[in-house]
Amino acid sequence: MGLFWDLIQHSQISDQQSKTSSLEERVSHLELELRHTQELLVKTLKTLEETIDKDINEDGRVG
Repeated sequence: MGLFWDLIQHSQISDQQSKTSSLEERVSHLELELRHTQELLVKTLKTLEETIDKDINEDGRVG
């Protein structure tokens, strides 16, 4: 019985490690995606300000 219990525990530990690794990868991917989204937003805002010649984000300059 002890051998089977050890196998079950080892399996659960392995599953948890896989989930943790997978979660870390997902968080890393989401952080990268957020960074790209923020960069795109800044580029879009700059282009919009230049196109309509207006300071939308009130940083004191157009573009």
